[in-house]
Amino acid sequence: MRLLDLIEKTVVGMGYELVDFEQAAHGLLRVYIDFPSEQADKGSITVDDCEKVSHQLSHVLTVENANYERLEISSPGLDRPLKKAADYARFAGQEAVVKLRMPMPGAANRKSFQGILQEPEGDTLKLEFEGKEGPAMLEFTLADVDKARLVPKVDFRSRKA
Repeated sequence: MRLLDLIEKTVVGMGYELVDFEQAAHGLLRVYIDFPSEQADKGSITVDDCEKVSHQLSHVLTVENANYERLEISSPGLDRPLKKAADYARFAGQEAVVKLRMPMPGAANRKSFQGILQEPEGDTLKLEFEGKEGPAMLEFTLADVDKARLVPKVDFRSRKA
């Protein structure tokens, strides 16, 4: 079984969503988890969530003889990456930065856009951004995307002193 499949099966089996994972230098495995969209009302991932997943994944990776030195489990953060088409639907209405693999003809040959995610239509993803002549719509597919992340929104005014 591939490492990605093993990690995803374990994380999903525990009731979380695998947002991303990376194999870094010196045998480091980083795994980013979140609650699935249908459990978004649970709030943010906590240290306890990360600890549970770390404990379970350590056992699974040992049993499966996976090659790694260290394991890090984390939330995806406020600037959550958008990896799957379902992410674009889940976060429609929120601000994101989308960097494309190639410049888009008709969009001033730009590769990088910041705007508001729109509800996808089939395989077509959409981002409303401010163009030179006012609001414009970027239509693209997941295959066109190099990187995409939510723009963090922090409201310091809501904190109580």
